[in-house]
This record gives sequence, C-alpha cells and structure tokens, in this order.
Amino acid sequence: MPLSSSPSPLHAAADDRPRLIAGEGALALARRVLDVEAAAVTALAQRLDADFLRALQLILDSRGRVIVSGVGKSGHIARKMAATLASTGTPSYFVHPAEAAHGDLGMVTSDDVVIALSNSGTTAELLTIMPVVKRLGTRVIAMTGNPASPLAELADVHLDAGVAEEACPLNLAPTASTTAALALGDALAVALLDARGFGPEDFARSHPGGALGRRLLTHVRDVMRSGDAIPRVSVTATFPEALLEMSRKGLGMTAVVDDAGRAVGIFTDGDLRRLLERAGDIKGLKVVDVMHANPRHIGPEALATEAAAVMDQARISQILVVDGDGLLVGAFNTLDLLNAKVI
Repeated sequence: MPLSSSPSPLHAAADDRPRLIAGEGALALARRVLDVEAAAVTALAQRLDADFLRALQLILDSRGRVIVSGVGKSGHIARKMAATLASTGTPSYFVHPAEAAHGDLGMVTSDDVVIALSNSGTTAELLTIMPVVKRLGTRVIAMTGNPASPLAELADVHLDAGVAEEACPLNLAPTASTTAALALGDALAVALLDARGFGPEDFARSHPGGALGRRLLTHVRDVMRSGDAIPRVSVTATFPEALLEMSRKGLGMTAVVDDAGRAVGIFTDGDLRRLLERAGDIKGLKVVDVMHANPRHIGPEALATEAAAVMDQARISQILVVDGDGLLVGAFNTLDLLNAKVI
C-alpha cells in the first residue's frame, strides 16, 4: 500500500500554530504591559497610609504567626508573600482557604494574624472561613482591589491593592493586580524586617543552604589551612629552604615567623618570579633578605567575605591568619575561597 502524502495530525497541529508576523507590534504590547504594571505599583506607593501602619502593628503585636491565604493567582502571590515574610524574620506560612474549610483551620490560633488576598474581595472560599477565623479572635488583614467588598468589610485592616486596569489587553487576566499585590506584600515584609532589626546574620540563618548563607556564615577559620598545612619558615631560614617549604605546602607562598611564632614576613610565588629576573647569585640569600615584612593578615573570626575584599583591594592571592597576639594560626589563598564557594 502506498504511503499517504497527507501530513500527520502532529505535523498539521504544528503547521497551525500561530506565527509572529509583526515583531514591532509584539514589542509594543510587551512594553505596554510593563508600563501598566509599573504605573500600578507607583500608584500603590502613593496610596499607602495609616492602614498600612495599622497592619504592621497588628503583626508586630501578635504572639503567633502570619497565615497568608488566597485562591488562584492570588493564592500564588500569597504563597510567595508567606515565603518572603518567613525568610525575613516574620514566621509565616500559606494555607489554602478551601483546605482550611476542610480541617486546616486547625492550624490557625487566636494569636495569629491572617492576611487574605482577593482582588475582587468576593472570593467565596475566603468568605466561607472568615466567620470562623473571626470567632477565634484571630486578627485579619484583607488585601483587595475593592475597599467596599465583603472581605474588606470583615477585616480588621484593609489594604487597598486596586489597579486602574489589568495589563492584559482584554482587561481580564490578573496581571497588574497580581504585581501590585506582590509589591505590597514585599513592602510589608521589608517594613517588618526593619522594625524587628533583622540583620544580615539573621538573614543568613534563614538561608544556610544557598550561596548567600555561605557568604554570610563562613568565617576565615572555616576556610584557612592550619597546623602542619601552613607553609612557614623561621627568619633564619635560607632561600632554598623557603622554596622547599613553598613547594611542599602548595599554597604559593610561605610565611616567615620569629622564634615566638609571630608572622613577621611573607614570600610568594610572585616575589620569586621578580627575584629570578634579577641578575646575580641568589642561592646564598636568606629568606629575611627577600620577604615582605609586616605582611597583610586577618583574624580567624572575620568573615571569609571580608578576607576576600581585603585580598581583592590589595591585589594579593594569599593571606595569613593571625590571632590577637600576632601568632600565625592559618593561611589560605583565592583557590581556598573558591572551593568554599565564598567567591
């Protein structure tokens, strides 16, 4: 039987896909979306008033957690809001209102604050659980686009997240309204962060697994080489002895210490290259003749990022670690910082 020359359904479907004809039209539409959403956030900033401060105080006064709830696109924003609050010092989690109506309301206590998101303010799932939440004595912050909506009227505080129009050309798909709600949630989280005195170390404790946590939690003592791994020679060492120590320890340098173990100098690969460019016999030199005296150093309790900044500013690849008495306790180079994922 001859093979059919007609396209397969798969190919036919592919051929029916819409094609972008006017690229400039698409760019114009995309720019309009960004303009509309930017305007929505700008208008939101200008509307912030005492209600925003009341919402902040409700959360700061609560002894429980912040429960954020919403359905559909508002639910997605609510999840992100809860995550941002939790990571910036305000314990928070998301509860879906439909699940709340079927048992998850048991997670809500009178010490909590509920933030309910609904652009219309008429979301049935939220309105179903609000009477129960109110009977518990839980305080409610509503974030809607309609101050006259049932949800806004039920709340202890209403935050107006309304927008003049959606960025969708049909004015239907939640676009500008979700952007405004997201920005308003970020404003709440940052204002709470500031009120609680939440600092970089607190933030790092909430993010121990990522690059940010490593940068904020890793100290010099965590990356430095210590003990026998530290390249070091005495001030009385010969130049060949210093070279042998550098070769054995593989750190691209050797520290020079006095009889008490204090770091008094450093000799690096770079120093060696510059020395070899000079004429004359170098075999009879002492390390004290070629070292850099008073070398740059850092303490073991400093953050590794501080050490990286010092090294970058001084344009050096290795640094010594000394304690409060000036005793050499460690050393490391740029590769050690890279391996620790600090830089």
